[in-house]
Amino acid sequence: MNSHTYTEKDLDFLLSPSAIRDSAEKILQLTEDGKTHFNYHPEKMSSVVNYVVDVIRDKYPTLDIPFHSRWGHFRAGQVDRVKILEAKLSEKDALEIARTKLDLVITSVLLDAGAGDSWIYEERLTGKKISRSEGLAVASFYLFIQGHLSSHRTNPLQVDSLALRSLNEKTLRSAFQVRPDNPLVGVEGRLALLKNLGEVLARKKDLFKGERPGGLVDYLLARYGYTVTGPQILRAVLDGFGDIWPGRVKVGTTNLGDIWSYDKIPGGLAAFHKLSQWMSYSLMEPLMEAGFEITGIEKLTGLAEYRNGGLLLDLGLISLKQNELQQRPHRPDSDLVIEWRGLTISLLDRIGAEVRKKLNKSDEDFPLAKVLEGGTWWAGRKAAGSLRKDSSPPLKIESDGTVF
Repeated sequence: MNSHTYTEKDLDFLLSPSAIRDSAEKILQLTEDGKTHFNYHPEKMSSVVNYVVDVIRDKYPTLDIPFHSRWGHFRAGQVDRVKILEAKLSEKDALEIARTKLDLVITSVLLDAGAGDSWIYEERLTGKKISRSEGLAVASFYLFIQGHLSSHRTNPLQVDSLALRSLNEKTLRSAFQVRPDNPLVGVEGRLALLKNLGEVLARKKDLFKGERPGGLVDYLLARYGYTVTGPQILRAVLDGFGDIWPGRVKVGTTNLGDIWSYDKIPGGLAAFHKLSQWMSYSLMEPLMEAGFEITGIEKLTGLAEYRNGGLLLDLGLISLKQNELQQRPHRPDSDLVIEWRGLTISLLDRIGAEVRKKLNKSDEDFPLAKVLEGGTWWAGRKAAGSLRKDSSPPLKIESDGTVF
């Protein structure tokens, strides 16, 4: 379908959680009709739910679960690095603390696509060796703390357009300890995202006061006051950061980001907004600390990434029709990966509903942001570790550092 056939109303839909659920449900229906690369095994649902609930009770016995967000990763290895940042911000007011935390978390999320199976970050302060998403978080934390993302020597604890546009690959490789014996997937893609972010900050001053990612605090406050919904935060993220993604599908001049062409469903587009929702969840904690009330969090969806998707495959809720497809890598724009991601979204909704029943929780009390953090993400990692020594995902993805 050509971009000029879309209206502003269509665009509002495509940039909403409703579009994600809509295409995901259609992919599940196609699977049930035997028209995708996967089989769905609903008889396995109860055992998957029990597995997730066991992980939740083990990890969070009091059920006091934070949102699934980047903030948990900054606390990897039982070290609360956020307190290091907060100590440095003790003289700042609540809104400036929120701006600074958004500066950190937005850039960290953009650096958070899959690291690959062999990369490790060694934290000099503690000597801890941290891999995968947590390692990327800790590396990006120090990249920020050390002032590499600020062009103001007197204020190193900020991110601004000029510093991002000036960032070079040597600095990024050094900050992430990338060497021939410690390779990181997609360094060039990560650097490109940060440089693109720098361009967007300079261009969209209405969204980003001071040409800082944290200027989003001021935008939300001016537009909605201190009460904002989950979908409104997601839309601000998509409007603000949509242009940084590599060119995929566009409507007019609007880059749709994590939306892919998929001809098997009406409209031919499958929406995921994985990193944008991960970012939205990650903005909530600092905004709430600054006095914002956030409603409608349950309207956002699960995340179409390899831990949640891996859980479904590893525990047999879905299976590949052709096992040999497990042996070779797949591009993010392939029908197989789009179908895997769509099934992840639709089945996370169902798993979430069953988990809430077992824990006697409502949608509002226990949105998917808590189901993911309490259970499915960690359950996906646990299942992977029980089946593969390196805890790698069950499907191989050709990552460019911008999707997973």
